[in-house]
Amino acid sequence: MKTITVSPKYQVVIPKEIREKLKLKPGQKLQVIQEEDRIEYIILKDIKDARGFLKGMNSDIFREEDRI
Repeated sequence: MKTITVSPKYQVVIPKEIREKLKLKPGQKLQVIQEEDRIEYIILKDIKDARGFLKGMNSDIFREEDRI
């Protein structure tokens, strides 16, 4: 586990090892979530990166006749 320090401007630096592992780039956006006494960062991805992620999913579903 890495330890970071909050600067006087309330900034933090993500350790290099973690930046490289997550392939973070300068300017990339992260969502911040606060849960009780914990802070979580979620990487926001471009919608274009989602293309094809449902490929092969079974789309056969039951539909009522009045919904067809």
